[in-house]
Amino acid sequence: MNFSDLSIKEIHNGLKSKKFSCRELTDFYLSKIEEWNPKINAYLWIFFDQARYLAQEIDELIAQEKEIHLLSGIPCAIKDNIAIRGQKASAGSKILKNYIAPYDAFVIEKLKSKNSVILGKTNLDEFAVGSSGEHSAYGPTKNPLDHKLVPGGSSSGSAAAVSQKMCVFSLGSDTGGSVRQPASFCGVVGLKPTYGAVSRHGLIAMASSLDQIGPIAKTVEDAEIVFEAIRGQDKMDSTSFEKKEEDFEKKLQAEKFKIGIVKEGMGEGIDNEVLASFKKTIENIRKEGVSLEEISLPHLHYGLACYYILMTAEVSSNLARYDGIKYGQSKKDAKNLLDIYFETRKEFFGPEVKRRIMLGTYCLSSGYYESYYLKAQRTRTKIVEDFKSAFKKVDLLLMPTSSTLPFRLGERIDNPLSMYLADLLTVPVNLSGLPAISIPFKDKKKFPIGIQLIAPAFGEKKIFEFGKFFEKICQSKTT
Repeated sequence: MNFSDLSIKEIHNGLKSKKFSCRELTDFYLSKIEEWNPKINAYLWIFFDQARYLAQEIDELIAQEKEIHLLSGIPCAIKDNIAIRGQKASAGSKILKNYIAPYDAFVIEKLKSKNSVILGKTNLDEFAVGSSGEHSAYGPTKNPLDHKLVPGGSSSGSAAAVSQKMCVFSLGSDTGGSVRQPASFCGVVGLKPTYGAVSRHGLIAMASSLDQIGPIAKTVEDAEIVFEAIRGQDKMDSTSFEKKEEDFEKKLQAEKFKIGIVKEGMGEGIDNEVLASFKKTIENIRKEGVSLEEISLPHLHYGLACYYILMTAEVSSNLARYDGIKYGQSKKDAKNLLDIYFETRKEFFGPEVKRRIMLGTYCLSSGYYESYYLKAQRTRTKIVEDFKSAFKKVDLLLMPTSSTLPFRLGERIDNPLSMYLADLLTVPVNLSGLPAISIPFKDKKKFPIGIQLIAPAFGEKKIFEFGKFFEKICQSKTT
């Protein structure tokens, strides 16, 4: 049986009705991994025996007529910067090549409690610093839709695995677009939740005020199911919250939502093809009778510069722990303590990680702190205020996910500034701590374009409501 296009609910119903077994389902996806992973390098570590053992246990539960959760038996993949007890957690870096996680991340505890089948850990840009999937110490991931193109980053393997049907859903992390941008490039759905809606406990830190774990899936409904399973407050993460349920006494139909079209999301720096598809998307929504209003976020164009100051500052602080003493690999032939520090970091960190550490250290150094870091924090406040003002007028904001189409492997690797521009439309959401989703608009004869829906804090319910409606519009226009 071909399970590739079944949704989570369809698989759940099939398992419960014994139309197929969890072992058959798991073997199908493991065979897909064996077939495609050598070609696209989405997985770093694959759990063949553990996955099959858990699948057998789930089949036994079903045989005993025990109740199972929607995610029970659903094969999934986890980005390799999220801890799974007893498994490697390399964060795509040589410095953590042999590191074994001693505990489960909060989200892994949640998935294990639901009996999800974890197939393996996925590739990523080293320590999640990257926008293309090319900065992994274990080789680049390739875009399943065209192997000559990048899949986006940093959750490259997680997006590629879903796109290539090598799992039903995956988890990634989003610091400046690292779930949404690869989801856009690979033609799948990617959700960045509200900051604090999902615990970061067990996520290897990149930039702690920006990082957020989120699901990548084939549909908005699947992403919603996974989000509801992993969200929640955690005593191990003081920034986590219990999701506030919005007042939906007079529940709006998706068609009655007021959608803001972000003016700056259609301006300078946006590729013509992306802009053309986005305008077509707007017309399709308008034809369905949805109320649209142009909204200006006047400080949005400062977001990229602001982000690359704050993010690199936090990277330089968070990665200071990898010094050859406390964690990971160490330079064995160093002559003294100082040499251990310098030589370990020199040998085992990749060039992009080194670049961001140096930039962040510079921004935090004496004489430059106020000129860069403090000014960026003030700018961040202005961007937050822009979004708050916008949401007084509209329910959701709409703009492209990425300013560019997927580019060729190697095309921007030697031009960091060009690479960073791919984050132009995603980083303001992280700076503001807001939820956003990327949904593919698959125009005929064209590469999928990710369309980004942004909601107020803890507005995931609105995103899912309109997102499912938007998916139907996309399907009706391309079939």
